[in-house]
Amino acid sequence: MRISVIGGGGWGLALAKLLAENSHEVLVWEFNPVHLKELQTNRSNPALLKDVVLPESIRFTGSFEEIAASVPQIVVLATPSQFLRSTLKAINQELSVEFWESSELKAIVNVAKGIELGSLKTLDQVLFEELPLSTHEKICVLSGPSHAEEVARRVPTTVVIAGSNEDLLISLQEVFSNSYFRAYRSLDVVGVEIGGAVKNIISIAAGIVSGLGFGDNTMGALLTRGIVEISRLGIRLNAKPETFLGLSGIGDLITTATSPHSRNRHVGYHIGKGKKLSEIEAEMDMVAEGVATTRSVYHLAKSLGVDMPITQQVYQVLYEDEEPLVAMEKLMLRELKAEF
Repeated sequence: MRISVIGGGGWGLALAKLLAENSHEVLVWEFNPVHLKELQTNRSNPALLKDVVLPESIRFTGSFEEIAASVPQIVVLATPSQFLRSTLKAINQELSVEFWESSELKAIVNVAKGIELGSLKTLDQVLFEELPLSTHEKICVLSGPSHAEEVARRVPTTVVIAGSNEDLLISLQEVFSNSYFRAYRSLDVVGVEIGGAVKNIISIAAGIVSGLGFGDNTMGALLTRGIVEISRLGIRLNAKPETFLGLSGIGDLITTATSPHSRNRHVGYHIGKGKKLSEIEAEMDMVAEGVATTRSVYHLAKSLGVDMPITQQVYQVLYEDEEPLVAMEKLMLRELKAEF
């Protein structure tokens, strides 16, 4: 199939490599001219995917017109979550609506994870607002425990693809799956979105716990109560409870909260060691989605009346300069209650 990947970050490139190895025709759009030149010249971006050379069959462009001319059958949206809407607006401004409404275009797959700042909307809601009504059944989300670095090295990985059209989901499973990458399917788009987004906040908290030098008891408690918070918000938004026991819930949380690859855990770890958020972000090459998502989810939970104490304390540490030890003490000294 002809597949266009919008966004040449680590995850976009890892998926492009996967899809090319599955014998699909892949074109990657990258907005940064320096990164684009590196990709076109050396077929690599060592800052994002160390020691990975991308297949010769992948093409790279900085032009939306070239994307349209390729007449993609699948568009994979791999931009950072807070840039999804602006990227869609840029595409809509440059290309006619026929690009999205083309009968050739079978699926639009978002692979970013987050809640939009300001609007407090999930990313599928952003897509619904920016794309024509006729495309809405084509919109899907791919999520799960899937570090780009490991996918690019062919480490066995499983994900879930969610959407409203089961026949389309079945066909997408075939497109993405191979001997090292297995895709499940789900009709619970909201649950998959919320799990993928909110787990980044809990992963920042996990990094803080490690940075403070706390042990396995603390981490076990954090991850368990973290999935409770994720489930609370998701269920309030009409997600299915069982989704949070799956790949986009507990699976993604465990991976992101415990892995050295995790940018969100990295942020939390250095905060636990005493660094300021601004210092940490200045040193990072890539976006830690959980930083912005913490602010979005904090305000979303308040507006919905959902109790999310871990999220609240991460917010206060990141944005109100609360000391991590104070945040931990507040969590431990909350009103005593039944577990469920």
